[in-house]
Amino acid sequence: MKYADIKTVDVANGPGIRVSLFVSGCRHKCKGCFNYDAWDFDFGKEYTSETEDYILDCLDKKHIKGLTFLGGEPLEPENQEAVCRLIRRIRQQLPEKNLWLYTGFTYEYLMEKMVDRLPYTKDILDNVDVLVDGKYQEDLKDVRLRFRGSANQRLIDLVQTRETKHVTLWDQ
Repeated sequence: MKYADIKTVDVANGPGIRVSLFVSGCRHKCKGCFNYDAWDFDFGKEYTSETEDYILDCLDKKHIKGLTFLGGEPLEPENQEAVCRLIRRIRQQLPEKNLWLYTGFTYEYLMEKMVDRLPYTKDILDNVDVLVDGKYQEDLKDVRLRFRGSANQRLIDLVQTRETKHVTLWDQ
């Protein structure tokens, strides 16, 4: 996997001060995407064990609330193994940190089409706290929306969704 950027102080992609990992590679190619350079799977730097250690070091600060995965597309099949490995390490070493993941896939699509077909999707969804789902739609752009770009996108509280067995929106 390659990554486009790591932001060590991010307040735009989830609550509190966060670290954000922008992975490379996205087939959605949403019109008006703010990060179209990251559509290319070869864009950016190689994601290595040193990159992972760096992210964990950045997260291991009291004022950092959590990590946000963006893209590109973190749930492209090519990106899932590295994303899952990092999530597992965070859950083991820094379990108090919350995890957000942005994806162009809908939660329903992930559950119906990807969970049983790909080896890491379920593990990722089982360990992420909030999923921001749905493709960015330029015609539904609304700058007043919190933590998302277009009105079709949802902030799904995956902790509550797993408990209740139905999609529960995050509303904090």
